Amino acid sequence: MEGKTKSFMTAQEFDILVQQRVQKVQQTLIVKGKEYRRNNDPLHNFRVGARVSNSTEEKVLWGFALKHYISFLDILNDMEAGNLPKEEVIDEKVGDLINYLILCEASIKEKINNGK
Repeated sequence: MEGKTKSFMTAQEFDILVQQRVQKVQQTLIVKGKEYRRNNDPLHNFRVGARVSNSTEEKVLWGFALKHYISFLDILNDMEAGNLPKEEVIDEKVGDLINYLILCEASIKEKINNGK
C-alpha cells in the first residue's frame, strides 16, 4: 500500500450501505420469501424441518445459518492471510446471516407472544 492514501468510509457512504442492506433484506424476506411460504406461513420450512429432525425451529434455522456463518469465518481467515473477498461475496454472506437471524427472531417472538 506504499504511496496509497488510506481512505475511510464516509458517514454518507455508511448511510447508503445501511439503506441498501435494508432494501435487500426486504426483497429477500418479503418478496422472494413468498416462494417458501405454505399457507401464508413464512416459517413453514423450519416448522417442517423441526418435525422431521425432532428438533426446534430455532435449531433448524441455526443449522441453515451455520453454513453461512462458517463461510463468513473462512472469509475472515482469508483476510488475515491477505486475501480480500469480492464485494459481491460479502454482500451475499452478510445478507444470508442477517436474514436467518431475522427469521430466528420471528420464530422466538412468535413463541413469546404465544406463551410457549
